[in-house]
Amino acid sequence: MPSAWNNRNLHLSIFGESHGGGIGVVLDGIPGGTKIHLPTLRAFMERRAPGRTATSTKRKEDDLPEILSGALPGGEEGILIACGTPIAAVIRNTDTHSADYSRTAALARPGHGDYTGHLRYGGYNDIRGGGHFSARLTAPLVFAGGICKQLLSAQGIEVGAHVLSIGGMEDTPFDPVMVSRLDFETAAARSMPVLDETAGARMAELVERARLEQDSVGGVVEAAIVGMPAGIGDPMFGGIENVVSSLVFGIPAVKGISFGEGFGFGEMRGSQANDPFYMDRGEVRTETNHAGGILGGITSGMPIVIQAAFKPTPSISRPQKTIDYINKTDAVLEIKGRHDPCVIPRAVPCVEAALAIAMASFLV
Repeated sequence: MPSAWNNRNLHLSIFGESHGGGIGVVLDGIPGGTKIHLPTLRAFMERRAPGRTATSTKRKEDDLPEILSGALPGGEEGILIACGTPIAAVIRNTDTHSADYSRTAALARPGHGDYTGHLRYGGYNDIRGGGHFSARLTAPLVFAGGICKQLLSAQGIEVGAHVLSIGGMEDTPFDPVMVSRLDFETAAARSMPVLDETAGARMAELVERARLEQDSVGGVVEAAIVGMPAGIGDPMFGGIENVVSSLVFGIPAVKGISFGEGFGFGEMRGSQANDPFYMDRGEVRTETNHAGGILGGITSGMPIVIQAAFKPTPSISRPQKTIDYINKTDAVLEIKGRHDPCVIPRAVPCVEAALAIAMASFLV
């Protein structure tokens, strides 16, 4: 079950292809009685939807989820109540240009899963728009994550993220000790979801320059969770890092993840890396948060802070060396179609969704 995820009492399965009839999700384990506020869910999904900003693909999809099961009207406008049974939803694909892929069907797009998918599925995989390997599959992930965000918020737990960097150009990072819901709302309200608008404008210029040069650019998303109780998680294989990573790496283009200081620990001494404890009005806190809110795979009560690195969009218009994997010959590929010159702005809600699902799995 390569597109299914399970942890404790929460189970997630995602189906569909980029240019098929639709994409969808089955989310099992949401407790009966959980309120789902549809306008909030749709607003969250719209942050990921294509065709909304200048840095996005020109493909335009409404991404309106059709909920097939698992939730019923709650008696208030815009409110659904979870039944406790699997929540299934489908999102129809309405703006596909499949002909863009017919000419190069046997050519392996560098950086894509075409060749490896051909091997894995015996040549029967749908290559249009990347098929099941497409970032289009993050729409149902965000749907599931949006429900989990609301479940967490009802318990005082908030999840948010921002663009930390694009092409080496950096935003102001979260304060790992004092990050707040206001930081999340500030970033979410902007088309380039950053804390520093000046940095965001420079990032947008960098992305546009890459697009004009028929190229693309990568970056890093920083995400945080506040309000998570201490003592949640497990050591070794069931730890917070393990579970979060298994979901974040489900987002296409993610090639790295770090927690707290991450790889920066490799340049520190213990006296610098350790977070000193202190009591704050009866609560245990730490003066710093290099650990990113996780000790021994278990939440410490401090904000959980992660960074996810995304590679540049592999679909670029420049001629690229490749192979024809049917005829076993060398070839040159010029990709046509509609692609993001940078996935990072639209990836922000995807990372939030992955974190929310991971945290919800420990609490349902």
